[in-house]
Amino acid sequence: MAKDATAAVDVRRLVDRAQQGDRQALEELYLMHFDRIYGYLQLSVGNRHDAEDLTNQTFVKMLESIDRFEWRKVPISAWLFRIAHNLAMDHFRSRRRWQPEEEPPEPPGMVERSAEEEALHSIGRQSMLELIEALSRDQQQVLTLKFVFNFSNADTATILGKTEGAVKSLQHRALASLERQLAQAS
Repeated sequence: MAKDATAAVDVRRLVDRAQQGDRQALEELYLMHFDRIYGYLQLSVGNRHDAEDLTNQTFVKMLESIDRFEWRKVPISAWLFRIAHNLAMDHFRSRRRWQPEEEPPEPPGMVERSAEEEALHSIGRQSMLELIEALSRDQQQVLTLKFVFNFSNADTATILGKTEGAVKSLQHRALASLERQLAQAS
């Protein structure tokens, strides 16, 4: 059996055990998905405190509803991201505005840079963040899920509650908008 297929079977068994109330299986699912869910929420809400709260709420909802999870065409990770996405949207509705308070986290495994390299990287990163902030929230979400978290169009559609066609369209429009903004800047 291929490595990916073996991993999928292992996750399926883990979920089956979690649905039967196996505490260790629930903990393994939590550990397996915590970093990605937290990272997604950090990028979505823009600050550590809210991301931590929403991450905790995501896993509480997982505990409360794991027995209702059904295997369909999407993996459990997409189901968890859907829960996190819904919580983030509820968070935005309650606050009615979005203002990032911190820089998004650096990807793990970054090599230390000189102060000059760090300054240039920070300027480039800030410019890119400003360009991305000009996109619609849906476009931002699609780019984050597709390019930061490597979800497929189908999984991204499930997480966002949209069709695959809508995801492709949002991605196309977002990339075209970024391309136009970069052309205008140069």
